[in-house]
Amino acid sequence: MPDDARGGEPETEAQRRDRILNQVRVWCDTAHIEGRPLAELSDDAAVLIAAAYLDEPTQQILANRRRTHRSIPSIGGFAGLRRLADERRRLEEKAAAQRGGAVQTVYNLRATDAAKRLQGLRNVIVTSSVHYANTLRTIRRDRRAGIHLDPLQRERLFEALQYTPTPLQLTPIDQVRRVAFGAAAGSIAKLSENFRIGERGKRVADSLAGPATTENGKFADRYDTLLYLAGALFDRVEGSSVWQSDHFAVQRSQLDLADELIQIAVDTVALRDIDFELEAVLSGILLESARNQVESRKAALVPVWDQLVVRVAALARIGDLLSKAESQLRSVAAVQQTISLDARIDDLIARSGNRELSAANTHFVGDQFDGVDQLLMSYQALLYDDILALTARGATGT
Repeated sequence: MPDDARGGEPETEAQRRDRILNQVRVWCDTAHIEGRPLAELSDDAAVLIAAAYLDEPTQQILANRRRTHRSIPSIGGFAGLRRLADERRRLEEKAAAQRGGAVQTVYNLRATDAAKRLQGLRNVIVTSSVHYANTLRTIRRDRRAGIHLDPLQRERLFEALQYTPTPLQLTPIDQVRRVAFGAAAGSIAKLSENFRIGERGKRVADSLAGPATTENGKFADRYDTLLYLAGALFDRVEGSSVWQSDHFAVQRSQLDLADELIQIAVDTVALRDIDFELEAVLSGILLESARNQVESRKAALVPVWDQLVVRVAALARIGDLLSKAESQLRSVAAVQQTISLDARIDDLIARSGNRELSAANTHFVGDQFDGVDQLLMSYQALLYDDILALTARGATGT
């Protein structure tokens, strides 16, 4: 995902690593990924991240289902589920903050509507007879294969998918507009509640509040940002044609991308939970000595966060190299197409008496092809170093 350095001398391997690591760190520290439209995470990446919220037996079942190509029901992207769940919570909080009246009614109606839509999605994901065994015989078969999710596990997976990392729903302009429209909605509801047009006024107020929109690149916190980056890089590498090619078969055997994403997500979710709990404890402490003790525990977690950033940066370096390799392979394809035309070119040139020119052209194309092989070998060596850095996390610990 990070861009290459531009201009000046070609960057060294150390400079490349520092550049990508610094970019990932800035994105996480600001909870903002700038400069490009952000694609929603694939269902595969979203499920792997959701596994971090589940117990180990359920994680193993999801891993088994992935290996056997047994998916869960699709709803057109789980980022939409996250946005809907956030919208429901926001509306419920606004309704609870009101002191009765039409304004609270408007928020309650919209919260109820969001809850109904969530229930519809829950039914799709939890009760699908197409994706899950639904007879005693097939349930026993799937349990023996380690791929059966019982209804309670599906419910928990649905809850976990509601935390799929995705950008926030509102831009700064939208936030101002939402405040203004919210005030207008309240005024309309209040003015109309005692009149015969009250129902129409309520509908107008509801339409003024409007659906939430997505703010490109801004996330709830650094943890959501890191989880999104890890999932997006998983999609980038896993979906790369060059990564799936014979050129990098050895590298694919060295790195289990799905397991890496799950482990990053597990550690990130655990760190976020502990960090939030420590913040809650700090807010209720008055004694300076007790605050110092809690602060020292928070400081002890800093290396854990740093290591997670390093691991995601290592994935980013792999994606960066694959982008370069794909570009080079496109050149290979162009060269091969040229070679396939050589016979026809030779025949045409021979008829015109320019055999020397044909030979020179053939040598030129062959020299290009030899250079491509050498460059791909250098990419393989760089990928080996990046994969080694990523998978050596056990030596340093997180």
